[in-house]
Amino acid sequence: MNDHSTPPATLTDVARRAGVSPATVSRILNGTAKVADDKRQAVMAAISELNFAPNQMAQSLKHGRTMTIGIVVQDIASPFFDEILHGVDDGLKGTGYASVIVSGHWNADEEAERIRLLLARKVDGIILLTGRMTDATVLGFAAQRPVVWLGRVLRTKRAIGFALDNELGAWLAVRHLIEMGHRRIAHLAGPADNRDSMERLAGYKRALKEADIPFDPALVAEGNLQEAGGLMAMNRLYDSQHPFTAVFAVNDQTAYGARLFLYRKGIRVPDDVSLVGFDDLPGSSYTTPPLTTIRQPLYVIGQTAVQSMLGLINGEEVEGTIPPVELVVRETTRRNR
Repeated sequence: MNDHSTPPATLTDVARRAGVSPATVSRILNGTAKVADDKRQAVMAAISELNFAPNQMAQSLKHGRTMTIGIVVQDIASPFFDEILHGVDDGLKGTGYASVIVSGHWNADEEAERIRLLLARKVDGIILLTGRMTDATVLGFAAQRPVVWLGRVLRTKRAIGFALDNELGAWLAVRHLIEMGHRRIAHLAGPADNRDSMERLAGYKRALKEADIPFDPALVAEGNLQEAGGLMAMNRLYDSQHPFTAVFAVNDQTAYGARLFLYRKGIRVPDDVSLVGFDDLPGSSYTTPPLTTIRQPLYVIGQTAVQSMLGLINGEEVEGTIPPVELVVRETTRRNR
């Protein structure tokens, strides 16, 4: 059977269809310069119409790039990281870059080993989604490839880091409960060696202090940032028989576990106990009842990480700013009677 298929489209064909120069098409594909939106849209439309597939190997050889970005997460199964990765994936669309995702499992040595693995595969940059490595270790890796780090504030030519204000978020959550008339406010904390958890504990304490409410260590129970840990922490708090009317959970997953425990005990939320989480995961709008929580712009964080990385790769000035946290009031909190 004869092959009557048309030859594959070339970069010149795309340029002619879009009404731009081949150099403009190349810049858009490589992300090496800013291009007007109308030109970018025309080029992307031409690429789709012509089913154009750039020769990635040739581009890599020409520019000394593999067009891959390493992404280090801590728990691939976590809905927290899943939402950030959604933003990363959408941020990479149309850039010509692909991601290589590995997990550090909240272990500094494993994080470093995974980064060395990514470097051996010649990725063009590394995005760290939180982690436990020291600043010095990360800056050492940044000497080899650009690094974007969520969870720490960094500003160098080779590395940029941005962090959410965990203490402010916790303060907003506890202040909301105080304004609803609660004074016996429990806290389901995260691990003591987790930076985010400790900052949120500090925000909890600050809100109590500002309201002249004594801090009671008996009202703090430690979990592991996961649903099962939230259930067990709530169990310990309940068994301690120290009275409380509200609970601030270190994250939404912990709040989910706490909610299940309260349900099993016949304790109504929010009629008997108010509950606040932290993260605003997609599922928090659909819990029963919908969860009051602190919103982290997780999807935007993923997109910002990609934009910052492409800027570092191209030697541009990078700001890497993200929206602030905010309180989202739903149906798990009510005025204390």
